[in-house]
Formats: sequence, structure tokens, C-alpha cells
Amino acid sequence: MLNYLAKRFLALVPILLGITVISFLILHLTPGEPTDLQTQLNPRATSEVRERLRAFYGLDRPLHVQYLDWLKRFSRLDFGESFSTDHRPVIEKIGERLPITIGISGLALLLTLALAIPAGLLSALKPGSIFDRALTSFSFIGFAAPSFWIALLAIIFFGLKLGWLPISGVHSIFYTQLSSSEKIFDLARHLILPIFVITFGSVAYFALFLRGSFLEVYHQDFITTARAKGVPERNVVIHHTLRNALLPLITNLGLSVPSLIGGSVILESIFAIPGMGQLFYTSVMARDYPVIMGILVIGAILTLLGNLLADLGYALADPRIRAR
Repeated sequence: MLNYLAKRFLALVPILLGITVISFLILHLTPGEPTDLQTQLNPRATSEVRERLRAFYGLDRPLHVQYLDWLKRFSRLDFGESFSTDHRPVIEKIGERLPITIGISGLALLLTLALAIPAGLLSALKPGSIFDRALTSFSFIGFAAPSFWIALLAIIFFGLKLGWLPISGVHSIFYTQLSSSEKIFDLARHLILPIFVITFGSVAYFALFLRGSFLEVYHQDFITTARAKGVPERNVVIHHTLRNALLPLITNLGLSVPSLIGGSVILESIFAIPGMGQLFYTSVMARDYPVIMGILVIGAILTLLGNLLADLGYALADPRIRAR
């Protein structure tokens, strides 16, 4: 088992290196530079001023030299300083936002699994039932409805018309004056809508996916053999069918990490949540290269770790994987 994990972990290093190369090239080859925002709207900014700014940011050097310099700093976990007016270290700006994004995405993922697995299992055990048809209809709606559209509808209905839930931020302006229990309640009220929007489409996908995977395994020969040997139906469903049906779901969980992180850009902008997605959006608009690269690398690391956890779950569910 340890050898399997060590091999998988070592394989992530060249992948991460390749991601940094591609991200760095695409970022610097896109039209526009950070100096444009400071010079194009300033009639007094001459070409000499622009070149001084490019030299100040190190953009006048060859691209491969810039990348090697960035890679040396990255090896020391130093992402440099932001190009914005505050010139704060990138790692500090990301460190303030990352827990919020991971917390919301993690809670949404746990809620998705808690709802999708029982729903998919019940739908597969009773195909053609009212619940099965309702789940299929809900899944089609979840697939077709964009997350930003669901978010806007939730804001209008629950926030504006009914006034039940706040529509922006992660806490109230008087948050520091609340007691511990009131702080928890205030955070929960602010996070209900974002988590609901993330969970809505995810539950539809994973429940329908598990249903199809379960039915595929449920009609295989080894399940019939288990019944012929007198294995109780409960054990057939849980230990034989569900355990094998979860293997493709585990793989999809690892692949869903990029969508959770990428979707935070839209949702955090809509709900004004000060997370990594909102920071990424503002950094792209300002062409803040160090912050963009830092967020891309952090996102890549989280994605690779998600895939590694998926491999670990796959190995725990299937003993044949551990023997490799």
C-alpha cells in the first residue's frame, strides 16, 4: 500500500511542473500587461515610463528567464509580491482567501455525498418507481440549469422576496459583537445559499451516476452467484454491489475537484464572498501575474491531491489495486 502511494505521489511532481510551464506561458502570451492599466489611461505616461515599469516588474527579461526565476522562488514556497498597489506577498493574500474557498467547497462536497449516495442507491433498488422518475427529472434539471442562474434565482427568491437569508458575504458587519453561538448561526445563514447552489447540480450528477453504476454491477454474474450461495440480500447490496459500484464514483470525485475550485470564481463573485475565486477574478482583471500564478499553482496542487485521495480510496475499495 505504501509503495503504491509513493509511486502515485512521485508521479505528481512532473505533472505539476508541466502545469506550471503551460500556465506561465499562456499567462504571459495573452494580450496586455500589468503596465497597461497604469499607462494607457494616463496621458502623461510616455513610452519611457512604460519601459521603466516593465523593468520594475521584471517583464523586460526573456520569458524563460522569468520562469526560471519564478521556479526558484516557488521551490522556497515564495510566490513573490503582488503587482497591486499594496505589494503584499502573494502567499499572504492567498492564505487569507484559501480557507474560505476550501471550507465552502468541502462542506458542499460532504453534503453532496450525504444526499447523492442514498438517493442513487434507493433509485437503483426501485427502478421505475415514483422516486426513480423524480430523481431522473431532477437530474436533468440539475444538468441543464447553469450554476449562476440558480444562484440568481436563489438570491431573488430567498434573499430579496422572502428575506430569509443574506445574499452576500460570509458574515454580518456586527459579527465581532456576537457570541460564539450567534457567530456560528450567522456564518451558517450566509453559507446556506452558496452551498445550496454548489450542491444542487452536484447531487443531480452523482446520484444519477451512482444509479447507473449500481445497476450495471447489480446484474453481473458474480452477484447472481452470491445469491445462489445463500448470501443475504443486504450483504449482496452493500458488500458486493455497492462497494464495486462506488469505484467509478470515487474516480469522479477526484475529477470533480477542479470544477469545485473553478466554480468558486463565479459563485464567489455573485455572492461577494472573499475567497480564492473572487481574488482570482480581480487579479485577472488587473493582470496581476504573481497572484494569478499562485492561485493556478495552488489550484493545481489541490486538484492533484484530490486525484491522489481518489487513488487512495480506490485502493481501499479494491484490494487488487494495492497489490500492484
